[in-house]
Amino acid sequence: MEYPETKEKLNELVINLLHMHMIVRRHHWYMRGSQFLKFHPYLDDLMDELDDQIDGLAERLITIDGSPVATLREVVQLNKIPGEKGSWDFTNTQRLEKIISGYRYLDKLYEEALEASDKEGDYSTNDILTGFHTDLEKRLWMLTAELGQAPDIDA
Repeated sequence: MEYPETKEKLNELVINLLHMHMIVRRHHWYMRGSQFLKFHPYLDDLMDELDDQIDGLAERLITIDGSPVATLREVVQLNKIPGEKGSWDFTNTQRLEKIISGYRYLDKLYEEALEASDKEGDYSTNDILTGFHTDLEKRLWMLTAELGQAPDIDA
């Protein structure tokens, strides 16, 4: 199967979802303080959801004769979501803000991948992307609502 742009966008998503998973993991490990008992298990849910998306997109990429990125070196070199060393110095609100920022970037990548798969006529991939994108937008709504903000999602 062809779909060169779709394959490229799927790999971009896999790379950045893997990095986002690590970012959430880091905040999960370094979290302390007010609302710890609430946020710590919530971040487990985020990681589970990210893992499902990573696996689903990588498997779809293989299905359309692509090759998902599968090394830490590639993820480190190619991801676009800013990362930083683990630190105890962030409030839980700051941690959520950093996670929201990464999710906003993923939202943009999903939109680009949807456009590519639609343009190339890969409607099965488009369907998978639509479901994951919808899930991500719901998480953005929930995360921003926790901070008393609107989701600010371009629909």
